[in-house]
Amino acid sequence: MSPKPAAAVPALVAASGLAALLSGCAGLIDADQARVCRTIAPALNPAGSTIAISRVVPGSAPNSVRVFYRAQPPDLPARNRFVECVFAGDGLSRTRQDILRVSTENGPLSDASFLFLRRFFLAAPEAGLEDPGGLGQGETLPDVPMAFAYGVQQVLSGLPQAGVYSLLAAAYSLIYGLVGRIVFGFGELAAIGGYACLIGVVLAVQFGWPSPLAGLAIAGVMAICAAVLHGIVLGRRVVAPLLPGPGLPILIATTGAMLAGAEYLRLAQGNDLRWIPPVLNGPISLLRSGGFVTTVTPGALVVTGVSLAAALALTALLRFSGFGRAWRAFADDPATAALFGVDPLRIFIATFGLAAGLAGLAGLVTSAYYGGVGYGAGLGLGLKALTAAVLGGIGSVGGGLLGGLLIGLAEALWSSVLPIEARDIFVYALLAIVLALRPGGLFGYGDALPRRI
Repeated sequence: MSPKPAAAVPALVAASGLAALLSGCAGLIDADQARVCRTIAPALNPAGSTIAISRVVPGSAPNSVRVFYRAQPPDLPARNRFVECVFAGDGLSRTRQDILRVSTENGPLSDASFLFLRRFFLAAPEAGLEDPGGLGQGETLPDVPMAFAYGVQQVLSGLPQAGVYSLLAAAYSLIYGLVGRIVFGFGELAAIGGYACLIGVVLAVQFGWPSPLAGLAIAGVMAICAAVLHGIVLGRRVVAPLLPGPGLPILIATTGAMLAGAEYLRLAQGNDLRWIPPVLNGPISLLRSGGFVTTVTPGALVVTGVSLAAALALTALLRFSGFGRAWRAFADDPATAALFGVDPLRIFIATFGLAAGLAGLAGLVTSAYYGGVGYGAGLGLGLKALTAAVLGGIGSVGGGLLGGLLIGLAEALWSSVLPIEARDIFVYALLAIVLALRPGGLFGYGDALPRRI
């Protein structure tokens, strides 16, 4: 039995899911390109015209966007028009917002008109460019009550963050379920994965592969590999030597490793946030309630799908693989498992590598969806993920996944109706309440006695 190859299964399944989802997103609209093209509409109409965007669709040429709108000039009949903009690049390209040519229903703009448009409108700070339109609601969206549309929007907004918490909570639960120890540092491993994601995107651009598929594929490989490498070093050199003793030294040592990891990232990458170009960020309208439109971006669907694929792959790995059988056997009775050939150090390092890979995937999801990563991001992510693991039942991998989902959705709902500055206080207070009233969590043991696996 060799647990190490099996540990890569969730990452491979997640990467396959990412590729499949992204391939289905081909031809979607870049939100930044759509915004640039919408700002051109006022320049093509008489001064004082009212512009109402009806819809935005891919243009007839590669890297192009077509904006349909209704223009109401002063003292003139309203007209239905469109403007189509062709851009120099797409995806992660530096030239993705550089316009090559502009066309309307009357045909392409002449070279002179296009030159004046760029020189005196697009490139002039004093022009005061304003986006005249929003989502282009259209009349085909289902009209629903406001409470329902707003609730769906909050759930959709909370799913990517819930995916991050679920992956990190599963990492905590994998280690605690195996050796009964809480190990800090997975938030920092996620931050390392986020920085590696950023480096992967930069390499993709430098090598001339600006497509989101190529960029995110390279970023995903680098994020997972970087987190696994750092995680195995942490597990082998810091945690493993302390396993025969009590849990407090491990808690102290990994707290120090967590602080050292944050400082390591600060020295290596600097104090400022690092950003990557947004990808798959064009909003898709789903529901309408008056002037409110419920939307979701392809990027949110992709990262949610990747998190779900990783969760399902992890569950299948623990249930059906040789690694999963070894993990469960060692968790139940380490001495008996060792008699049947399960190497304690080997199963621990393999488990730590798998947990670090989940943290790296969480870092990839965070950077790809939110677009930024900072050296101090790991502390907040790690503590909230630990809250999710405790809420679900620390040591239960399935409980950790469900706990992360609950924390992510609870944060989204709190932010929608209550002061956002108190959101983190709510999450950490929830950790204290769960530890006091039900230390086994929602899906774990129900008493305060030592946990039995």
